[in-house]
Amino acid sequence: MLTLLLLSSLDAHAQGVNGKSDFWNNVRFGGGLGLGFGNNTFNLAVSPTALYEASNSFATGVGLNLNYSKFGDDKLLAYGASFINLYSPAPWIQFSGEYEQWRVNLTQNFSGTELKDDYWYPALFMGVGYRQGNVTVGLRFDVLYDDSRSLYADPLMPFFRVYF
Repeated sequence: MLTLLLLSSLDAHAQGVNGKSDFWNNVRFGGGLGLGFGNNTFNLAVSPTALYEASNSFATGVGLNLNYSKFGDDKLLAYGASFINLYSPAPWIQFSGEYEQWRVNLTQNFSGTELKDDYWYPALFMGVGYRQGNVTVGLRFDVLYDDSRSLYADPLMPFFRVYF
């Protein structure tokens, strides 16, 4: 058993040295960037993502999320990680499952009194989109949506995805 384990680790190392591994050729990078300004408001959202294309039909990946918002005297800082799986039964359609886990730090001011609320918030999106090459446009729905705690205004959201 030990010999088999040693031989398989040498084989895996040899593949990396000889350049036969296709792992990095199947990795795609993308994500989202949002910036908003308004009357005494500001919002910044950054979400880089790395995706591994296991086949022409299936991909899986991870991402990081950051969102900062300021509305008057109220502030929101949310950060976390996300996991995504994509399935394309045909080249033009893409189904997605995305799990996001957020740490939310919310500060609100009511009549000079500052209230703080820190909590974890999960989101689980199921989506479908039209795919053309590396670009997908579609809709996703948060099945765990809680209107009193969610970062999002609505459980149904459009998306625009690009991976390079």
